[in-house]
Parts: sequence; structure tokens; C-alpha cells
Amino acid sequence: MKKIFSAVLISFLCLTLTAAGRSKGLPSASESAVNQHKCPRQSARRYNLYIWEGVPGMYYHRVLAQVSIPQNPNGTVVIICPGGSYHHLDILNEGLPTQKWFNKQGATAIILRYRTANRGYHAPAMMEDLQRMVELVRKQPENYGANKESLKVGLIGYSAGGHLVTWGGVNLHPDFVIPVYPVVTMDEDIGHRWSRKSLIGKNPSDKNRLLFSMEKQIPSDMPPTYLVACHDDPVVIYENSERLATALKAAGTDFTFTDYPWGGHGFGMKKCKFLQTFKWNEKLLGWLKERNFF
Repeated sequence: MKKIFSAVLISFLCLTLTAAGRSKGLPSASESAVNQHKCPRQSARRYNLYIWEGVPGMYYHRVLAQVSIPQNPNGTVVIICPGGSYHHLDILNEGLPTQKWFNKQGATAIILRYRTANRGYHAPAMMEDLQRMVELVRKQPENYGANKESLKVGLIGYSAGGHLVTWGGVNLHPDFVIPVYPVVTMDEDIGHRWSRKSLIGKNPSDKNRLLFSMEKQIPSDMPPTYLVACHDDPVVIYENSERLATALKAAGTDFTFTDYPWGGHGFGMKKCKFLQTFKWNEKLLGWLKERNFF
């Protein structure tokens, strides 16, 4: 009976400590030590952070980052941008499984719940959120299991999130970028209409179509890029990724384009037939190790 009571008490303490960390934002070093001592089964230290808290004029923009630091972090911090047509966010398929996988490889993983159209936001709000998250990591890497000497910042995004991290690669200079079945172009012929409408409106100007078509914005100093897409994608036409690959090649960048005959859209890193068949994340891991990101 005492053993059962002790187990229940430890579980209660774990839950209480986790809730406290969320309510206070960043946990102190002492809180982290308590978590590790009291909750030995936890594989990662987790906390939630409102990225605009304390920033004048940004109080009402409640943008949440879900931070997960592995037990033995390797100095790489990966910011995850789920897809959802810039209208909503697919946290379950594309956020949480990806976070778990990167933690397993020793990287800190942050799910960024960037602002989307279903809450009334459009460009450039999404980029502002990503830029803010990158700045927070670079300014205080110790809060994310790294230090300034070892820190490497990577971005991974799916679908519309793939567009966002490519946009981030152009402007924020991360160490690497991973767009997966990304929205790329704003052109009418193959552009994803819902993403375009959510991002820059139903009838965007020619200027905005150009600015937000990522295949037309790739610089020569684009960070190493790992691009993934499937030929049978029924949501974002495969040619989006082809155009991005062509632009990356023309700019002389370090990139890898891994395409698959089938797999569709929205697989993320969840356990599914596509992942079990092609093991796309294992190929990604090899690419990351070759470039000393892991």
C-alpha cells in the first residue's frame, strides 16, 4: 500500500512541477534539478513559453512555443513549424512526432505555434514569430540545452510550414532548413490556393506573389537544405518542390532533394506505411550527421 501511495505521490509531483513550469515560462536551474530528481522516467525536460511575453505592444499576441530538451543535448536546436495552409496547425501529425524524433537524436526540439489566419493573422505575422523564436534561442542558448560555442539552429516545416522555414532560410540564416512537401510558389498555375489566401489574401498584388514565391527568392548563401516531397501529393502539387530544387541548384547552394513515388501529404513523422516503407527520417539523419549538425 505504501509503495502504491509513493508512486501516486511521485506522479502528482511530476504533474505539479510540469504545470508550474508552464505557468512561469522558463524554469529555473533549481526547478530543472528537482524535475530530474523526482521524475527519473522523464526522457526530456519540457516547458511552454509565450515568445512575445514582456515585449511592448505584443501582449495580446499569445504565441506559444513548446520546448523539449533531451537528457543529453548535443547543442542543436530545431524549430518545428507544422503545416495547416497558414490557416491552422497540425500539431498531432507534424508537431509532436517530429519533436519526439529530434529529442531521440539528442537535439532540443521546439514546436512553434505561429500565428495563422484562423485567428485573423496574415503575413508577415508568421515570419515575425519565427524570427522571434530564432532570436530567443541565439540570445540565451542555455535555456535550450546549448551554449554559444556549440549552438546550431535548424528549421523544419511541413506544407505551409515548409514555406515558412524556406522563407526563414532566406532571411534568418539558420544552420540548416528542412522543407517537407512544402508550399513554394504563389503563382496561379500550381500554387496552393488556401495557403496563398491565408498568407497574402485572395487577390494578392503581383509584387506580393513575387515576394512570397520562394523559388524566386533563393540567395547564394541559402543554408544547407533537405527537401522532401512525393510525386502523388494530392494537396500541394509536386512541382512546387521541383521549382524549389531548381532554384536551389541555380543558386549553387548545398541541398538534397529526396523524392518518393508515393506517400501523399501530411505524413510528418507519425508511424505510417510511408515512414515504415521509405524511412525518410533515417535518410535525413544521415544527411544531418554528414554535415556535423548531430
